[in-house]
Amino acid sequence: MSGIILLGVFFTLVFLNVPIAVSLGLSSLIGLYLGDFSFAMFPSIMYTAIGKFALLAIPFFILAGVIMEYAGISTRLIRFASVCVGHRKSGLISVVVIVACFFAAISGSGPATVAALGSVLIPAMVKAGYDKGMATALMSASGGIGIIIPPSIAFVVYASIADVSVSALFSGGIVPGILVGIAYVLAAVYVSRGNANIVRQPKASPGEWWAAFKDALWGLMTPVIILGGIYGGIFTPTEAAGVSVVYGLFVGLFIYKEIRLRDLWTLFVDAAISSGVVMFIIAAASVFAWLLATSHIASDISSAMLGLGFNKIALLLIVNVIFLIAGCFLDANSAYYILIPILMPVVTAMKIDPVHFGVFVTVNMAIGLITPPVGINLYVGCNIAKLPVAEICRKIVPFVVAGVLALLLITYIPQITMFLPGILK
Repeated sequence: MSGIILLGVFFTLVFLNVPIAVSLGLSSLIGLYLGDFSFAMFPSIMYTAIGKFALLAIPFFILAGVIMEYAGISTRLIRFASVCVGHRKSGLISVVVIVACFFAAISGSGPATVAALGSVLIPAMVKAGYDKGMATALMSASGGIGIIIPPSIAFVVYASIADVSVSALFSGGIVPGILVGIAYVLAAVYVSRGNANIVRQPKASPGEWWAAFKDALWGLMTPVIILGGIYGGIFTPTEAAGVSVVYGLFVGLFIYKEIRLRDLWTLFVDAAISSGVVMFIIAAASVFAWLLATSHIASDISSAMLGLGFNKIALLLIVNVIFLIAGCFLDANSAYYILIPILMPVVTAMKIDPVHFGVFVTVNMAIGLITPPVGINLYVGCNIAKLPVAEICRKIVPFVVAGVLALLLITYIPQITMFLPGILK
């Protein structure tokens, strides 16, 4: 009974628009009281949850993303992508997705990707004749790739809960992330097919291409250093996060020289605030997950799902529906702490690879970043474009459909995910 009350209080608070971390914390305190547990367990469980070495990667990757933005790497990546494909039909659409994929390989965060790139790319698309609402929707959707393409904060959190390899998840997310990006390009091209106002950019000369490439080279090297170091056995994913911070500071201070010593305080404060929000959610969610396990509601739900006799195809569809609905209300970190303990026994019983499972549920949560009422990327995009959320909600529908179609391919064709992990073992 206490587990049911725990879930009821949590979802009531969420529907009342109480912040996720506060909803998790308050419902957990009520759960501790109903379960006759000492309130002293609350900080103890929180500290234990965030005191894992693997989770140290989260503040480092967030800091690296902030550094790369301050260093001007995002603008150089945009210029290079524009030079390469901007002159083609619907070239700017490809630029948005390509640059989002590259920046995702730096920041590991969906909202951070939209914030860093949207202020440049949305006005550029409007100037080229694209509908402002469509441009904002495309940017918001493409930003979601930030939690699929490695390094991904969501993968780090999932790995700590499910006890799987972060490196395997990182390699497993590459091809699905690219597939989702292609789906978004096709959706944007379809939506813009009748727009006669679109203006192509002039084709760049070889000299312009070379100049843009040289200028963007240090940014292009970032994912190479991070992922190459991990899969080359040089350092762990957590150490790679620290290396990316040092590399970003070196590039920003001494190569591009767009970061000044006086900027470091503001830079570190921005990263600390973002890291604090994420880590507080993880800490509060860990207490909530512990209570779910203690009340046996997680095991009861798992047993009930297995007892329904669904085959693997139907079960995968049900899991996707659960996470798509969860993505409408929860961020990836909260959803993982609540749902993974419930679903992991089912996944194990159905012989679903935990890496494959982790990747396709993360794709679900990437789609959740653009689905109301809590689509964080939508709000970031709307704030940049100065558009009402209601208008973007209409424009986002084709991208949600495209994302779901890509999700179904990733879910039912495990080789899309498991191809690279198998090679890089």
